[in-house]
Amino acid sequence: MFAFRRAVVAVATLLSTTATYAAWPDHPIVMVVPQPPGGAADAFARPFAQMLGQRLGQTVVVENRAGANGNIAAAYVARQQPADGYTIFFGSVSTLAVNPHLYKSPGFDPFKDFQPLTLTNQTPNVLVVNAAAPYKTVADVVAAAKAKPGTINFGSAGNGNTMHLTGVLFQARTGTSLTHVPYKGGPAALNDVLAGQIPMMFHNLNAVLAYEKAHKVRILAVADDKRAALLPGVPTMKEAGAPGVVQVPWSGMLVRSGTPQPVVDRLVREMAAILKSPEFRGKQEEQGTEVLSSTPAEFESRLKSDYNAMGALIKAGNVSLD
Repeated sequence: MFAFRRAVVAVATLLSTTATYAAWPDHPIVMVVPQPPGGAADAFARPFAQMLGQRLGQTVVVENRAGANGNIAAAYVARQQPADGYTIFFGSVSTLAVNPHLYKSPGFDPFKDFQPLTLTNQTPNVLVVNAAAPYKTVADVVAAAKAKPGTINFGSAGNGNTMHLTGVLFQARTGTSLTHVPYKGGPAALNDVLAGQIPMMFHNLNAVLAYEKAHKVRILAVADDKRAALLPGVPTMKEAGAPGVVQVPWSGMLVRSGTPQPVVDRLVREMAAILKSPEFRGKQEEQGTEVLSSTPAEFESRLKSDYNAMGALIKAGNVSLD
């Protein structure tokens, strides 16, 4: 009799839980983006949010909270928002896998505070040089750097970002010594490459693709284990003579840990449908973005792997924010 009563209670609880979340969501959802409006993150997040809202039957509002390399936005979601699925975080490898190794108190724990939903997109970093620079190949850069160590500058969006870390990895794998010039953001560094103030940088493919097509820069190699679909004639770093230089920054959607499983399941299901739809994928791929889709477990596995790899690279390269 006791077992029967326990079974009845379990079924009743399940039905109650199902009924509770059957109406979810019943008010607008906020998607927090840790970059300023108008950038590459927005170009992905806003159409994604619009399609997600259509599928959920509720408005999904994009809220940009820039600052501290994404820490401000991450801490806001992790510490100030309830675990109810009404706040989604558009996280990245920089915020979740790099920042915890650079900041003593980033304000969040990437594993304890967040529930991964799905990876959404990735774009490889590339080695890009000014069109008038003497370097036509990666071998040219390596030869010049070895001939005069420390005399070739490369720019980045600032200390510790994935552009900088690609440069650190490049030096380690090629046995070269370059001089890092940190800027306040990728656009500022790219502007100086375009102006010839610095000869090169490691940057996201989708940020430099238009300039390459306009012949204002040359892309020497892709930091990926495969060639970029939009640049089939550009070699990978391995093919160009720099094996092991792979840096493919990714982004993904997360919610607070403790979000009810029915809500997590619904978000995962609807997001997967968007990421697999030709309508959404086509427009993103035209810009050089590779659209991804994953299970929460696959996302968590990649986060753990990159968290460990980035930590090792930062330590080996003695990278700091100072």
